[in-house]
Amino acid sequence: MPRNAPEGVFSTPAANKPRLLDHVRERLRYLHYSLRTERAYADWIKRYILYRVRGLVF
Repeated sequence: MPRNAPEGVFSTPAANKPRLLDHVRERLRYLHYSLRTERAYADWIKRYILYRVRGLVF
């Protein structure tokens, strides 16, 4: 990024916003959940979102 560019020119507001799965992972790590549990929860969330948005069932 150029030094004299105004702040925020090269980033979008959506890029700065934490994503759902990032937030979930951060919270689970804070609560000392195991990595396997974190992955399972993330997978459940992904499948739920796909089900609600697209109607896909796995």
